Amino acid sequence: MATNDSNKGGFTDDEKAAMKERAAETRREAKAAKGAKAREADLQAVLDKIEAMEPADRKLAKKVHEIVTSTAPELNAKTWYGMPAYANEDGKIVCFFKDAAKFKSRYSTLGFEEAANLDDGTMWITSYAITAIGAAQEKTIKAQVKKAVS
Repeated sequence: MATNDSNKGGFTDDEKAAMKERAAETRREAKAAKGAKAREADLQAVLDKIEAMEPADRKLAKKVHEIVTSTAPELNAKTWYGMPAYANEDGKIVCFFKDAAKFKSRYSTLGFEEAANLDDGTMWITSYAITAIGAAQEKTIKAQVKKAVS
């Protein structure tokens, strides 16, 4: 993550920006109408975030979006802390995509939140580092998304 020398031990500028994005999302959600119009607006916000990404991140985000929406069409696309995310019918985030550039990381991330049904004993994976998506990675993502919504 980026450092912020003037605020040692506090939030970085990137983290502060993500929190501001989340606050704006919460305000928008509170004002938004329910139903198909809200779902369309949320989807458009996700697509806009993906289009604004750097080319390598955009390619990965588009592929993750395609896989998640085709594997679990019951999930609603929405932004979460300024990232593309996918929520269940209760509005709880199941999974999200964090582009590498967002926090100046060397890899993008596909993460799963507590609403995902991934529990497996006393330890399980909640995020994956992604630098490319080939057939094997697509198969893994599909399997994890299917399990997450089961």
